[in-house]
Amino acid sequence: MNTPVRIGAYALGLAVVFGGALGAGRAVGPAAAPPAETAHPAHAAPTGSPDAGHGGHGDTGAEQGDGAASVPPGLQISQDGYTLVPETTVFTPGEETELRFTVTGPDGRPVTAYQTQHEKKLHFIVVSRDLGEFRHLHPEEAGNGVWSVRLTLPEAGAYRAFADFAPEGGHPLTLGADLRAGGDYKPSGPLEPRRTAKVDGYTVDLAGDLVPGRSSRVTLKVSKDGKPVTDLQPYLGAYGHLVALRDGDLAYLHVHPDGEPGDGRTPSGPEVTFYAEAPSRGTYRLFLDFKHGGEVRTADFTVRAGDVPAPSEAPTGTPEPPESGAEHADDHSH
Repeated sequence: MNTPVRIGAYALGLAVVFGGALGAGRAVGPAAAPPAETAHPAHAAPTGSPDAGHGGHGDTGAEQGDGAASVPPGLQISQDGYTLVPETTVFTPGEETELRFTVTGPDGRPVTAYQTQHEKKLHFIVVSRDLGEFRHLHPEEAGNGVWSVRLTLPEAGAYRAFADFAPEGGHPLTLGADLRAGGDYKPSGPLEPRRTAKVDGYTVDLAGDLVPGRSSRVTLKVSKDGKPVTDLQPYLGAYGHLVALRDGDLAYLHVHPDGEPGDGRTPSGPEVTFYAEAPSRGTYRLFLDFKHGGEVRTADFTVRAGDVPAPSEAPTGTPEPPESGAEHADDHSH
């Protein structure tokens, strides 16, 4: 075959190949364009009043960004660019130690401006990993974004510290960090359900169930010497302050009080009502701080979420957290 013939045959072959490819492309359709990236702000604007949240208060993981859509509050030491930085993480059992810490912001610098929630800029919770020990502390600002608190870990073992706060211009966050006390650790047994707590002559009964995946109402009734306590005193802007944690990983639940002192509708006892959001089935430990006779006491309970089947749809009239006149308009910290 001479040269012109060869060139002509080669050109014909190319035409067949590219023509077939074009036809296949038309049959399949144009290639889908890659999805545009969604911009994620460093932190969302706060919802409601500065006191609208506590421990996550109504902000879902999706709203909080940084891939936190399925992560309950308290499980991360860093979120949305904010990081809890304790200076001390190892303690001697029974020895009081100064714990200093900072919260750094997206710019890497210590945060110095906070919103006030429940009368405090920052709430600090320390619990043992087995949920047998609980401390609700109020650190003091030492300057330049440093917080300081005196802390005693009573027994050897692992503990979890939670910083519950809302930076100025941002949404509420709960960050967690592990603490350790050296020595021989003796683990406690599994948590058993308990709906009645006794402390210093007071009896507190819990009514209501945690329902996985949605907000549910729990009520705690305080009595002393068999008589209802009707003159509870305000504590941190409410007649009770509730912290709820999931056994196993210490996920920090979203909890809101129903009403506040002086709103004209919330009685000062004997019942204190909260709305709690359990993210899953499981065992949960609840710690209620209440004030009476000038002293704050803590009652603790253990409940199971999922023991009572959740309805497929919320029935008409299902109570929701109040949006006005309440400390929490929505969530962890409670």
